[in-house]
Amino acid sequence: MPAKRRATARAARRVLVVDVGGTHVKFRVAPRGLIREFASGPEMSPARMTSRIRALLGSARYQAVSIGYPGLVFRGRIAAEPHHLGKGWVGYDFERAFGKPVRVINDAAMQAIGSYSGGRMLFLGLGTGLGATLIIDGVVEPTEIGHMPYRHGLTFEDYVGERGRKRRGNRRWRKAVKAVIGDLEAAFEADYVVLGGGNAARLGKPPPGVRRGDNRKAFVGGLRLWQPHAGWGLRPPPRSARAHGKQ
Repeated sequence: MPAKRRATARAARRVLVVDVGGTHVKFRVAPRGLIREFASGPEMSPARMTSRIRALLGSARYQAVSIGYPGLVFRGRIAAEPHHLGKGWVGYDFERAFGKPVRVINDAAMQAIGSYSGGRMLFLGLGTGLGATLIIDGVVEPTEIGHMPYRHGLTFEDYVGERGRKRRGNRRWRKAVKAVIGDLEAAFEADYVVLGGGNAARLGKPPPGVRRGDNRKAFVGGLRLWQPHAGWGLRPPPRSARAHGKQ
């Protein structure tokens, strides 16, 4: 990136934050801008997404872009195609498409950064799948918990993602979510757990030591990525996860 663009990126105040989900794409410009959205799904390619966002933005100006992506991001680049969207995400040139500096991060990690208030926090995103991010003293630890085996040959996502909720029904799904929260909280020795994602509201009262997040925190996290001297340590995923194309 040329020196002038690097300086602009460091000083960015009007950031376009894009939260990419399996069912919807949401975006906002600046801290108090209107949050807008449109449907995504298995046909949504990055080119189609960027074109739609730019058309909806019209003449709205922004200096930089943050993208929360529902999949593996390694060293700021998408490293694996998403499970619930179309193809073409790996290697896509977002900077060329938007014409501005772009930072890409896992979507759960972006919302986790926006929700973080110190210490050792485990963030769990209950949505189409299961997103999970651990932040320890400001260092973001990538995980791919959702696609790891859990019980009876099924993954964590099979139990507590949207497929699991529809298959098992809300009552059994809530019970499974609380069991998963307890297991992961103990495994990661978290000081506190934050629940985000579109299905967090379906859980009812969260267990002790767990607080419900706000999906709008994803936009806070996207802004924090561009704050000068923010000090976010984005640690790459372990080798075993990278070898399997996972975060």
